[in-house]
Amino acid sequence: MGQEVSISYQAVKSKVYRLIDALVEDAKTRGDVQDSVKRWWKLVHPADRPVARKYLMMVLEKSNASLEAISDGLLQFAEGQPEPPKLSKVHTSVSDQAQVQSRI
Repeated sequence: MGQEVSISYQAVKSKVYRLIDALVEDAKTRGDVQDSVKRWWKLVHPADRPVARKYLMMVLEKSNASLEAISDGLLQFAEGQPEPPKLSKVHTSVSDQAQVQSRI
């Protein structure tokens, strides 16, 4: 099979982010990215593919949520909606912290 790739959450995240960056920077086309993913997938050992798929889906879901948040924030700003109020840090008292600890 040739060289196999490392499967860890960090390795998958790094691969995805490098591909996204290449697409954003116009270093790769959408087709190039798809081909790169296909080549990468062939290098993943069949026994590691369920874990690789799990990590890939986790990274893609989080990346998609991040893009949606950016897009939503930009749309709110562009439409002239006021920014949401800034929340101040909540300082809990020692008794509040003790109650939280007792629930754990």
